[in-house]
Amino acid sequence: MEDLTQGGYVLTADPKRVDFTRVHRWLSEESYWAVGRSYDLVARSIDGSLPYSIFAGAEQMGFARAVTDGATFAWICDVFIDGTHRGRGLGKWLIDSILADLSERGVQRFLLATRDAQEVYRRSGFAELEGAHRFMEIDRRPTRNLIFGRA
Repeated sequence: MEDLTQGGYVLTADPKRVDFTRVHRWLSEESYWAVGRSYDLVARSIDGSLPYSIFAGAEQMGFARAVTDGATFAWICDVFIDGTHRGRGLGKWLIDSILADLSERGVQRFLLATRDAQEVYRRSGFAELEGAHRFMEIDRRPTRNLIFGRA
């Protein structure tokens, strides 16, 4: 994907541009799903995914990553927009850009999970998982209760 621009922001899929320290702080301190996640774990998760970043000048303001086989399926996760830049449509732009990039590669199935932003993702075409009863999981995350809103 070539870099995209919108309203003074740049969206890039260049993994070399990811500000690992900032993304780690966002996820480990400001998200509900990855609170306490170690720097090493964040770095390894980014290295094993396709990262997408939004910048205002040299400063990273948004992030998401796609875990994908590059052919049939992608899990979009760790979507985060810096609090000072929310409400400007950056999240939708980020998600729509990821969907377009991966769709161009032939990916046809996308999955993500959210505790409270269903309406945001609906605007990009997501719907509740049909046939969710067919899916099974092992979930050993220490943040499991927070993710499901059970503090």
